[in-house]
Amino acid sequence: MEQVNLALALPVPTHSRYTTLLSDIEKGEIKIPQFQRDFVWSIQKSAALIDSVIKAYPIGTFIFWDTKERLRSVRDLGNVRLPEPKDGDVVSFVLGGQQRLTSLFAVLKGLKIGRDAGSVEDFSEVYVDLKANPDEQIVITDLTEKDAAACIKLSDLLQGGLKKLSAYPEEFHPKLDEYKERIQSYDFAIIRVRDVPIEVATEIFTRINVGGKPLSLFEIMVAKTYDEKRKFDLSEAFDDLITSLTPVDYETISDATILQLVSLVLAGDCKKQAILKLGKKDFIDVWPKAVDAIERAVEYFRDTYRIPVSQLLPYNTLLVPFGYYFYHHPDKPDVPQRGLLEDFFWRCSLGGRYSSAVESKLVQDMKRIDLILKDQSPDYDWPINASPDFLIGNGWFNAGRSFVKAILCLYAYHEPKSFNDNAKVNIQNNWLKQSNSKNYHHFFPRAYLAKEGVEEARINNVLNITIVDDYLNKRKIRARPPSDYMTEFRQGNSALAATMKTHLIDDLDGFGVWHDDYDQFVRARAEAVSAEFGKRIIPREVDKQNQAARTDDFEEEMSTFE
Repeated sequence: MEQVNLALALPVPTHSRYTTLLSDIEKGEIKIPQFQRDFVWSIQKSAALIDSVIKAYPIGTFIFWDTKERLRSVRDLGNVRLPEPKDGDVVSFVLGGQQRLTSLFAVLKGLKIGRDAGSVEDFSEVYVDLKANPDEQIVITDLTEKDAAACIKLSDLLQGGLKKLSAYPEEFHPKLDEYKERIQSYDFAIIRVRDVPIEVATEIFTRINVGGKPLSLFEIMVAKTYDEKRKFDLSEAFDDLITSLTPVDYETISDATILQLVSLVLAGDCKKQAILKLGKKDFIDVWPKAVDAIERAVEYFRDTYRIPVSQLLPYNTLLVPFGYYFYHHPDKPDVPQRGLLEDFFWRCSLGGRYSSAVESKLVQDMKRIDLILKDQSPDYDWPINASPDFLIGNGWFNAGRSFVKAILCLYAYHEPKSFNDNAKVNIQNNWLKQSNSKNYHHFFPRAYLAKEGVEEARINNVLNITIVDDYLNKRKIRARPPSDYMTEFRQGNSALAATMKTHLIDDLDGFGVWHDDYDQFVRARAEAVSAEFGKRIIPREVDKQNQAARTDDFEEEMSTFE
């Protein structure tokens, strides 16, 4: 974070009358930054606030950040369009008191506020009860059991002409004058924060709203990079990216992914403070190329590694180093780089690479990608083990484990076919979020194995998982032994042997399927999976030195599921 001159940054207490506040909002000089939550106060709660003003009660202090920066801010408040400030003018962004300030504006202007449920609250339906005693609620929203002739709309009280006010019985004229004067003369307490950068302003906001959700890094960057002249809105730009990835089933990537990529490209670092220091112009300039790089990385994962949906990725974070590669190399990789990239992908996936300290590891891996871009093989300081014994011993199935997802990616690469008709299995993101997904099938059904006395830890192994359609899971297979249901499929699918090869089950007899030998099946599948990884991973000395050991990252990832 940049150094702040504390002498200049000291908060300045001040005050303002309601007419000035309303005027400044209407002129666009007071803005509500987009990272503030939506206006949620009810009309009743807002009326109670005005009641406190009329009674001269304190209603708390507004905190404004005065700056010439332009942030993404609320453009419409109810049925009022708020103008943009002039270039170079100081704008007051509301850091504290947004709900109260919006309530004042909505009630005193009589706005119609739309709610998430589709309803609309009419804030003009707020009244002053001229018969109410000082210890009663003076500002009300319900006229039931009230004398309508003794109630005046608040907006009429403040903006109505002499003719409207004089129409009320003379006995109420003193109260009309008094209540109008109390609102117009009320001093609203304000603290102004000046000459601080956006990260300080948003930190102030977070500390003020201690009961609320802290601002995310993305929300801060949305505010910081907003540029009206260049029509750049990071929130909208990210939504556009997700929209472009949705048709190819990669819509689950996080906003952190693109921020990390942009920061690595611009600053060679992607820690929070490095991202916060990125210049707005540089960020906006690099954005289109960064988006193109992410899209190229997605295309590469889908076409080359045949990972059809983002939910299967061992880490969304893998899009960052691959995006970095395609940022600097927009074309498809040549043969040497293709092998080095594949080795990198599987090492990260099987080794639990991004289970902790993600930002610092991305910086290290950026340097590895720099070497790959030069056709040089990087060194790795974490071992991986894809031996059959290790796969069997560490393959308990949980759809959130990167180690398991790596094996599922391997299954998906072979484009698994349906057991009953050899049709391609439909793999969808919304089916792959949990271990009980519609796409995940225990080849030896859990209920069958449990009845045979096999313990759950051995049953629920990724080597016992095949990717199938929901129809087969629920209606055809259920709890039947493999020899039973596979016999039925063999009668209807003449290409069954070829079908099963797409599931890395190369020989139904050799895999123990026809005589329901679970141990033989697991061992044979482990050997098949291990052989496939052997085609993709470059043998390295670090693996030989520690074949029997797990890496720290791998142990940390697995401990999450123990």
